[in-house]
Amino acid sequence: MFNVAVLKMRDIIKYFIGIIITVLMVVLISRNFNKDTKEEKIVQEVKSGVRTLSQNSMLNCIEHTMPVVADLNKEYNDIAKEDDIPKNQDFLEGILKSQLSSIKGIEKIEEKNIELAKNQATTSKTQQENKEEQVTVAETGLTTQVVTNNPISENYNVQYGKVKIKNQTNYQLTEEMMTPNITIENKNVLIFHTHSCESYTSSQNYSYTPTGTFRTTDLNFTVTRVGTELENQLKQYNRNVIHNTNYHDYPSYNGSYTRSLATVENILKTNQADIIIDLHRDAIGSRSDYAPSVKIGENDIAAQIMFVIGTNGGGLWHPNWNQNLKFAIKVQEKAEEMYPGLFKPIMLTNSRYNQHTGKYANIIEVGATGNTLEQCLTSMKYLAKVMDEVMK
Repeated sequence: MFNVAVLKMRDIIKYFIGIIITVLMVVLISRNFNKDTKEEKIVQEVKSGVRTLSQNSMLNCIEHTMPVVADLNKEYNDIAKEDDIPKNQDFLEGILKSQLSSIKGIEKIEEKNIELAKNQATTSKTQQENKEEQVTVAETGLTTQVVTNNPISENYNVQYGKVKIKNQTNYQLTEEMMTPNITIENKNVLIFHTHSCESYTSSQNYSYTPTGTFRTTDLNFTVTRVGTELENQLKQYNRNVIHNTNYHDYPSYNGSYTRSLATVENILKTNQADIIIDLHRDAIGSRSDYAPSVKIGENDIAAQIMFVIGTNGGGLWHPNWNQNLKFAIKVQEKAEEMYPGLFKPIMLTNSRYNQHTGKYANIIEVGATGNTLEQCLTSMKYLAKVMDEVMK
C-alpha cells in the first residue's frame, strides 16, 4: 500500500509537468511561428498532445509529448541561429532540464521510500524472531545487591513499609491512600511505548547505529525490545499480553503522548485491560554513564526499575490516580520481598501521563542511558515473576 501511494504521486507530478511543458510550447509556437505553415503543423501536434493528455494515461502522455518537443527544439534551434535569439533557446532548454530533473528527483524519493519499507519489514521479521527465542524464567530465593557505580543518592519523602515514594505533588499521602488493598480482576496486560526510540549504551551483543542521543529508530535496540521481553516473560506464566510496538516519538518527538493516547484508546475498544504499562527508559540528569543496577544471584546484573505515577495535580481529569498508586505499591512491595533493590523509589508527579486510561495504569522506567540492553532484558525476567505473584 505504501509503494502504490508513492507511484500515484509520481504519476500526478509527471502529469502536471506534462501540462506545463505543453502549455509553454503552445505559447512559444503561437508567438514565434504563427504565420508559418510548417510551424502551424507543429502547433497542431502540440494541441494534439494536449488532447492526448486528457484522454490517455500519464506515462503515454509523456511518451507522446516528448517527440513533439524534440522536433520543436530542432526547428527552434535552426531559427535561433538565423535570428540570433539564443536566450529563448536557453529558456526552453532550461525548462525541459528543470522538469526532467524533477522527475529524477521523484524517482530518487521513491527509491528511498522503497528502501525504508524494506528496512521496516526486516525489523518486523527480526522482532518476530526475538519473540520466538527461548525464554528462561526467573528463579526465587536468590540474594540481591545494588551494584550501581557512582550512584545518585535516593531521594524520597514518604515511605510505606519498605516501599519508598518521592512525592512531588501537594497531596499528603495517608496510610489509607497507600494501602494496596486492591483486587486485580481483569488480568490482561497492555504494554506500549510513548517514547519508542529510547535506547541504551551499546554493548558487544547489542551494538547499534544511533539516530539521536541514546535514541535509534531500530526498535530491536530500544525500550521497545525490552517490552517484547516483558511480553515473552509474562506469557510463560500464561498471562494474556498485548504489546504495541508503534512509533509514537518518530518522526516527531513532540506530540508523543497525544499519539500514544490514541493508540491505547483504540486498543481498549476491543481488548480490555486493567494493567496498562507505558514502558520507558530513565533519562535522569546529564550523566550518560548513570546505570542503576542490581546483582541478582551469582550472575545476573539487572537494570533497576522505577514506577512513575501521575495524578490530577496538573489540573487534568484523572479520577483513578490513587488506584494506580496502590497498584505500584503492591508490585513494589512484592518486589522488595522477592528481589530487594530491583526497584528505585516510586515517583509521584502532577502530570497525568495518559494514566486515566486504566485502573492500574503506570509508567515503568527500565534502566538509564548507562545501562546496556542485556541488563534491561534481565530486569524483565524478574519483573514478570513479581507481577505474576501479584496477579494470583
